[in-house]
Amino acid sequence: MKTYSAENIRNFAIAGHTGKGKTTLAEAMLYIAGATDRLGRVNDGNTVMDNDAEEKKRKCSLSTSYASVEWKGTKLNILDTPGKFDFEGGVCEAMRAAGCALIVTSAGSGIDVGTEKAIKAAVSRNIAKFFAITKIDAENRNFYKTFDALKEELGTKLCPVVVPAMKDGKVACLVNLCSNKAFTYANGKATEVAVPDDADVAAMKEVLMEAVASVDDELMEKFFEGEPLTKEEVIKGLTEGVLQGEIFPVYACSGYNLDGVDLLLDALVYSAPNPAYARKETAVNEKDETVAVKCDENGETVAICFKTVADPFVGKMSYVKVISGKITPDTAIYNARTGESSRMGKLLAANGAKQEEISCVSAGDIAIITKLSDLETGDTICNPKNVLKLNGVRFPGTSLSMAIVVKKKGEEDKVASGLRKLMGEDPTISFYSNEETKEMILSGLGEQHLDVVLAKLKSKFGVEIELKVPKVAYRETIRKSCQVQGKHKKQSGGSGQYGDVWVRFEPHDGDELIFETEVVGGSVPKNYFPAVEKGLQEAIQKGPLAGYPVVGLKAVLYDGSYHSVDSNDMAFRAAAKLAYKAGMAQANPIILEPIGELKVYVPDANLGDIMGDVTKRRGRVLGMGAADEPKMQELVAEVPMAEMGDFSTMLRSVTAGRGYFTLTFSRYEDAPGNISQKVIEEAKANEE
Repeated sequence: MKTYSAENIRNFAIAGHTGKGKTTLAEAMLYIAGATDRLGRVNDGNTVMDNDAEEKKRKCSLSTSYASVEWKGTKLNILDTPGKFDFEGGVCEAMRAAGCALIVTSAGSGIDVGTEKAIKAAVSRNIAKFFAITKIDAENRNFYKTFDALKEELGTKLCPVVVPAMKDGKVACLVNLCSNKAFTYANGKATEVAVPDDADVAAMKEVLMEAVASVDDELMEKFFEGEPLTKEEVIKGLTEGVLQGEIFPVYACSGYNLDGVDLLLDALVYSAPNPAYARKETAVNEKDETVAVKCDENGETVAICFKTVADPFVGKMSYVKVISGKITPDTAIYNARTGESSRMGKLLAANGAKQEEISCVSAGDIAIITKLSDLETGDTICNPKNVLKLNGVRFPGTSLSMAIVVKKKGEEDKVASGLRKLMGEDPTISFYSNEETKEMILSGLGEQHLDVVLAKLKSKFGVEIELKVPKVAYRETIRKSCQVQGKHKKQSGGSGQYGDVWVRFEPHDGDELIFETEVVGGSVPKNYFPAVEKGLQEAIQKGPLAGYPVVGLKAVLYDGSYHSVDSNDMAFRAAAKLAYKAGMAQANPIILEPIGELKVYVPDANLGDIMGDVTKRRGRVLGMGAADEPKMQELVAEVPMAEMGDFSTMLRSVTAGRGYFTLTFSRYEDAPGNISQKVIEEAKANEE
C-alpha cells in the first residue's frame, strides 16, 4: 500500500452494541473495496477482523482489530471494536486513534446500551459521529423506528443521508438524499433506479436540507428562500457540520448483503474529518506546558501507541498513530516515558491478522511497529531534543477481582509471567500478589473478560488456573486493658535463657503498635527494650481469634526481671510474645472488617433497586443526587468490602450495563457477632 498524505486518510472506529453487525459491516467494506477476495462471516469464523482463536470460538470481537482499504484515492483505516461491555478497553484504544466514530445499530432497535456507550466514548474524545443503521433488509426490521429513537436521544443534530424506500414492508431501494439518486443492490452491485415518490423519503430529505443549511448562513438564506441546494452545497454543508460536531449523519445499509456499503464508503471519504483538519492534538513538554501538535508530515515526529499485541510469531506489535512527522524503518524510536531510544523491527500495515511491510508511515496514518519491547500502550514517541507527552489512553477501572488457584503446583511463576504479558496487551487486566492473604489476585471488567484471560493463559502459555472468591483482609483488636506477665526461662546445660516482662496492653485509635516503657529501677535493662518491642511486632502479625493482624494496640513495658548471665535479646523477645498471648486472651479481642466507600452511578429508574441491594449488603447510604451525566444518579454509601464480591455482576444485570461504580477502602470497624463467628470458624477450618 502506498504512502498517503493526511488529507487523504480517514481513521474511524466502528463501535456499538454487541450483535448489531459491526464486524459484518467491516468485512463488507473490505470486500467492496477489494481488500479481500471473499466476504467473511462471523458465524463461519472466517472474518478478517475477528482473527483471534477465542474470537472465532466465541463468534464475537474481543479486542480492536485494524485493517486498511483504499477507496477513491483515500486510505480508510478501520478500527473494529468489541461490543461486549467486558471488553470496553478495545473501544478506548480505537477511539484514541480515530478521527470519527461510526456507531452501528440495527434497524428495529431502540437506543441500546452499546449505542449509548459508543456515543459517550466519542463525546469524551470530542470526535465526529456517524451512524450506520444495519440489517435494513432483514424481516420485521424498521429503519425509521430506529432513526426516531436516535433522534429522540440526540435531537436535531441527527441527519439522514441514505435511507430506504419501503414497499410492502420490504426495502425497495436505497435513496442517497445528497445526490437525490436511488439504487437497488444485487451481490453488492448497485443499479440506479428512479427515486420513488415516498413520503418518508421526502420527509427525510427535508430534515437533511435543514440540517446542512443550518451550518452556513448563505445556505440557510437559500434554503429559506425555497431554492434547492446543489449536491456540492449539500456535501459542503454536511462536511462542515460533521467537523463542527453539529451534524451526525445516518446511513442505512446491510453489511450482510452488501447493500449501501459503497455509499457509506463514499460518505466517509467525502464527509469524515481527515487528520489534518480534525480536532488538534495537544501535548505536554518538559516544562509542563501544554503545546499544540500540528498534523504535518514535515514536522517533528510525534506518535501515540494506542494498542499492544504480543504475537507468538512476530513478537511484540505496537499499534501507533503518527500525529506529526513520519516514521520509516530507519527511524530511531525515542520513548518519552522511559527516556530511551531503540530501533524497531519492521513497519507494517495490517489487514486483520495479515501484515504487509511498508517503507513509511506519515502524519495522520496508523501502522504497526514490531519488537519495541519497552513501548507500552499510551506511550508517546517523539524527538529526544523536544520531549513531548501526548494524552494516553483512558481505560475503565477494573470491577471484578478473583483469587487465582493454579491447577498444577510449581507453575505459579509461569502463570505470573503469562499474566504480565497479557496485561501488556490489555491494560484493563490487573494482577498482583496479596502478601497478607497469600493469594494472587486477577482483576478485570467482568466474568467474560476473566474467562477469556483464562483461555488465553491456557492456549498461549500452556498453564491452567481456576478462580475463586478472594479472602478478605480482616483485622483484630482489643476492647479493654489488662496487665500480664510474660516469662521465658529455659535451662538445658551450659548457659540458659531468661527474660521476664510485665506489660500493660491498652486499646488505641491508630493502626500501628505503640510501644512505651515505664520501667524504673532497672528491673529490665534498657538494652533489652528493642528486643521486647520486636517480639511484640512479630506477635501482632497473628491475632488470637482468626490469625489476622492485630491493630489499635498499645503496649507499655512497666516491670520485669533479668539474669546477669542467662538474659539476652532472644529471651526477651520470647517473653514479650508470651505476654502478648496471655494479654490477648484477657483484653476482649474482636474481629474488625474492612469498610469501603462506594460510589454508584445508575440510571434514574434503577436507583431504588440499587439502594435496596446496597442495604442488603449491610451498607449504609450516605447520600444521593443527580450525577454529572444526564439521566444518571449518584449513590454514595459505606459497605463492608466482604459483601461486594458479586456487586459488579448484579449492577450490570439490573442496569443492563449502564451502571458503574468505584469502591475504595475507607477504614476498619467492628464486625457483627455472626460475621465474627463465621470468620473464626473459617480460619479454624483452614488451619485444620
